[in-house]
Amino acid sequence: MSPRPASPARSTAEGSSDPGMLALIDGAARLEKHPLARLITLVEQEHDAGRVRRAAIFGHLRSHPDAFPQRARVIGITGTPGSGKSTLIGRLALELLGVRPTARVAVLAIDPSSAESGGALLGDRVRTHFPVGEPRIFFRSQATHGDLGGVGRRTFVVTRLLRHLFDYVFVETVGIGQSEIEVTALADATALVLQPLTGDHVQFMKAGIMEVPDVYVVNKCDEEKLARRSVHELRAALDCARIMHRDGAATHHVFQTSALRGTGVAELAAFLRDHVAVPDAATLRRKELHFLEKAIAQRYGSFGVDEVRRFLAARDERAGGGFEELEAAALDAVRALVR
Repeated sequence: MSPRPASPARSTAEGSSDPGMLALIDGAARLEKHPLARLITLVEQEHDAGRVRRAAIFGHLRSHPDAFPQRARVIGITGTPGSGKSTLIGRLALELLGVRPTARVAVLAIDPSSAESGGALLGDRVRTHFPVGEPRIFFRSQATHGDLGGVGRRTFVVTRLLRHLFDYVFVETVGIGQSEIEVTALADATALVLQPLTGDHVQFMKAGIMEVPDVYVVNKCDEEKLARRSVHELRAALDCARIMHRDGAATHHVFQTSALRGTGVAELAAFLRDHVAVPDAATLRRKELHFLEKAIAQRYGSFGVDEVRRFLAARDERAGGGFEELEAAALDAVRALVR
């Protein structure tokens, strides 16, 4: 696909007629870095005024499906710290662009926030290297703001935006390893990255996270003999755990890579390109409902979740609108009960 033309931002869009906002969308469609960054900042805002702006942004995107289809594959990358996730993502991005020069790749790297200051190092900016001035790659760091599960509470809405603007969106989780299952609700496919001979696969079996990934990657395989041993041990662990695919068949998509040398990266990129599908509308709606319930639970606990489920069960699906409209209606329903 060739680079997008300017979006039809000058026309009046559903709920969005702010010239400044439409100019940002135009710039983001052309992969201009500043408009992209500013647009992400706007959709990340969680206060009521921010949700109104977010609804206007997504209303415009939704009302121009030809210019802004939800075409991206979102790929979660998780694993222990030091397994080489950032370097591997950099290699995968360049490989995907090399095979298809018109492709667009976004990287969303999640870093933990300090429990004391609330700040985050955002260190993946240091570890991930892309060609200077490459317009087809966009990198964004994001803090967790105390969220568990390896991703931040704003990560979902940002990936929703990036789905309209890119072909591939990589989400790199915090890297704690044993509690990072939330990325599977966010991503269309998840890769678990391990180091050779660290015993990580045993720890993940204990934690139950071995059932989560779609792809297993033994990275840093620069010494071939040790790498083969690690891959053998991983496959044995998967057989022991009897990891099964959703259709009941065994699935052991195991790749052996060296992000430093580039070994195995082309094979992994080809798998992600050919076997990870763009989700349909029903799948995207399920993701939206999952994160809607999560947002309500953070504010109102299990009571709020129960009430939202009742609200959704009684709601007419023909009511239309996007996620923002659904979120606003659900919040109103819960707020009415807690006043």
